[in-house]
Amino acid sequence: MVRGEPTNLEFTIAGGDLNRVLAQCAEKVHVEEGIDEMAPPAEEAAILYANGACDEARIVLEQALDVTVETEARFDLWVMLLDLLRLTGQRDNFEALSLMFATEFERSPSAWQDLSVQDQRSGEPKVQTVNLSGHLGGQAAAQFAQLIQIGMRNGALRIDLSRLRSVDNAGAGLLLRAVRGLRRAKIKLALSGAADLANLLAGQLKPGVRDGQTSWLLLLEILQYTEQQARFDDLAVDYAMTFEESPPSWEPPPILTTSQSEGNVLDPNLGQVYVLEGEIVGPNTDVLRKIPRFASDRTKVEVDCGRLRRMDFVSAGTLFNIVSQLHTQGRLVVFKNVNSMVAALMQVMGLHQVARIELRN
Repeated sequence: MVRGEPTNLEFTIAGGDLNRVLAQCAEKVHVEEGIDEMAPPAEEAAILYANGACDEARIVLEQALDVTVETEARFDLWVMLLDLLRLTGQRDNFEALSLMFATEFERSPSAWQDLSVQDQRSGEPKVQTVNLSGHLGGQAAAQFAQLIQIGMRNGALRIDLSRLRSVDNAGAGLLLRAVRGLRRAKIKLALSGAADLANLLAGQLKPGVRDGQTSWLLLLEILQYTEQQARFDDLAVDYAMTFEESPPSWEPPPILTTSQSEGNVLDPNLGQVYVLEGEIVGPNTDVLRKIPRFASDRTKVEVDCGRLRRMDFVSAGTLFNIVSQLHTQGRLVVFKNVNSMVAALMQVMGLHQVARIELRN
């Protein structure tokens, strides 16, 4: 296992010189035998990929598989190789090698998914998804401010409501203002699970009882995203009789297409997960330096890496310094959905000593 001391270190790499990279890495960390030890070819491939040398990393992994006999080490090398093929968009090679992997380990690898830069930049722009879960109450005001900012910044937003289990009148007010505000700003909005929330709200409302008016209005708004005009009309009549005022009119909003709304998914608890995505390379590490501020009021800091393709050696060093400081403050940092090439680099840097790293499926 590669262990790193939680101190501030400089990880400046001369471009493309693998020997210098490996030598410098050796100066920064020491290896403790027998515990989660990473095979040297895996370390080398991780550093090559971090430097953008994808073909060289693939060759190292393939050559290592030709000579490695230990089952666990072979499994790790195979997983890295298959992930590398996903990350570089090599579907034909992936499918051919998947058969070899399945034969050797008697299990199927993770399904093909094109994680290459070309695939991410092609087709319609993807839209971020925000998931709401559990109980929705007035305490979520700050998170809804963030939700609105995301929608205004991107021009579109998808909100998944299917995990909500209860909504009080204050929470209904927050969601109602957000949805109406985004609509007035002409932000395209998709509400996944709108029918589930409609049923939840309907169970809380009693015609003739002047209570929970905001929840009534939210239900009328949500029904316009479900194409249930007959149900909307019936509820509008009940609303008018209960509150003795005119209900909102039926005005279905523009809806995102399915392909547009299949985008970056944020945390089930809005605003509770920090997102790293794309390629974090070069001197621009602002996205990393914002992590301490995000972590300031948390003891568990979750970082979603599901759309993080690559991180270079310099950025990984910066990340190690940041996470080490959080570790010394007693904060648990969890990197979620990490591809195996980035995860291997994190282990080379010793990040697994000061954080938890969870591989993507």
